[in-house]
Amino acid sequence: KMGVECFRGSEEDKLERWMGAAEKFGVELIVTADGDDLFCEPKLIDLAFEQFERTGCDFIEEKPGANVSIGGFTYGIRVTALKKVCEIKDSSNTEMMSVYFTETGLFKVETLQNIPPELRKPDIRMTLDYEDDFKFFKNVIMHFAKKKYFDLFDITKYLDEHPEVIKINQYLNEQFHANQKAKTKLVLKKK
Repeated sequence: KMGVECFRGSEEDKLERWMGAAEKFGVELIVTADGDDLFCEPKLIDLAFEQFERTGCDFIEEKPGANVSIGGFTYGIRVTALKKVCEIKDSSNTEMMSVYFTETGLFKVETLQNIPPELRKPDIRMTLDYEDDFKFFKNVIMHFAKKKYFDLFDITKYLDEHPEVIKINQYLNEQFHANQKAKTKLVLKKK
């Protein structure tokens, strides 16, 4: 209705949905921003595109809690690699899809490089899965409600000054990682 181009693919299979969107818009590189990662940082996305050009990698990840906040950056994918994954996978349940790139040995996988030091906050949880995540987001958004624009740099500065806000949902990281691990399955077609 607003004139924004979009692609609506499979509701269950995010890999097929991404592949359909890539084909529709004729792109060679994708950087994902999941809907539950409200503060995914555009400057980190730009870094991923620069890294693709510089290194020629197929897949860029930021392992949750490794360098940046959970939800600050997700994945970068070369569409030729995505196409290959769609050909070899044997499941439409691809919510936890990184293993198709990282565990098959078929792709050049890298972690996101050149992350600004002020965004290296692996202890901060910024993804919306649980009620306390909502409380965290509500606190941060209300703090910035009068600003026309704010980014992850502003948010991390605010959180550095208010560590009590980080603690609202930080305890959920362990449960989050366990849930992710339990849902992650590599299902390949038989040769």
